[in-house]
Amino acid sequence: MQKLRIVFAGTPAPAVPTLRRLAEGPHEVVGVVTRPPAPLGRKRVLTPSPVAQEAERLGLPVIDAARLDADATERVLALRPDLGVVVAYGGLVREPLLSGPAHGWMNLHFSLLPAWRGAAPVQRAIIAGDAETGASVFRLVPELDAGDVYGEVRRPIAPGETAGDLLAALAEEGAGLVAEVVDRVADGTAGVTPQAGEPTFAPKLSIDDARLDWSRPTAEVDARLRGVTPEPGAFTEVDGVRLKVLAAAPVGAEAFAGDGGALPAPGVVVGVGKQVFVGTGDGALRLDRVQPAGRNAMPAPDWWRGLGASAAVAR
Repeated sequence: MQKLRIVFAGTPAPAVPTLRRLAEGPHEVVGVVTRPPAPLGRKRVLTPSPVAQEAERLGLPVIDAARLDADATERVLALRPDLGVVVAYGGLVREPLLSGPAHGWMNLHFSLLPAWRGAAPVQRAIIAGDAETGASVFRLVPELDAGDVYGEVRRPIAPGETAGDLLAALAEEGAGLVAEVVDRVADGTAGVTPQAGEPTFAPKLSIDDARLDWSRPTAEVDARLRGVTPEPGAFTEVDGVRLKVLAAAPVGAEAFAGDGGALPAPGVVVGVGKQVFVGTGDGALRLDRVQPAGRNAMPAPDWWRGLGASAAVAR
């Protein structure tokens, strides 16, 4: 098997398992491209990306590049890579960089292509109520996420699973898939399959995507909440004050039977025993953990007791 010189491009935490797997493998990672340090936290401290931090730990050279412009292209091609691997870098690979490596570029994408091409595939799959998702390794081409597929892994979306949970799992499973595909490229046995079917698209989430609409069915509200957790973070407004909903669970009428009560109307917040519920279009969600505006996260019953209300309205 040929030992390949690999350039890796990635930025957030879900890209780290693949970088680590490649660095531990039989090939040589000759450089890591990542976006520059970004201001994080309340004090806006400039912080290297998770991929940059892992590359430093591994002793790999880093190219900070907000985009793969002429300067970044020159620096990457100077490394004489045989193959480029991309995982959530956050920028497009264009010519002449795209065809620079002898074996081109491959991309790990967190969906079963051609489903959910774009920036937020895991989040959109959960919001849409998909029962299954996965990760695909495909050959990078100029069109967005449209290249032929080297291979994929599949997994069900479990009840209660958030986008953060699912993305972390797929990042690990996808890392193993990338390593297998790279080995097949190196020994000349890597086949590809054209994408088949009608594409769906997964644009980046906005803050508007994170607002909960309590008039919708319980399953739909729950799916949206899980799909936007942890980012941008589900929220509602209770009596005009923003409330982040960090964790919740769907319930039906049986949750209220013991107290002789009925399901709350859509958007009505009630306390039953030591629990807090919000009515939906056909049931309710139990609020487990919340974060009121300007305060720390807390158990929902603590927030409700502090509110001192018998009922409230979430919009």
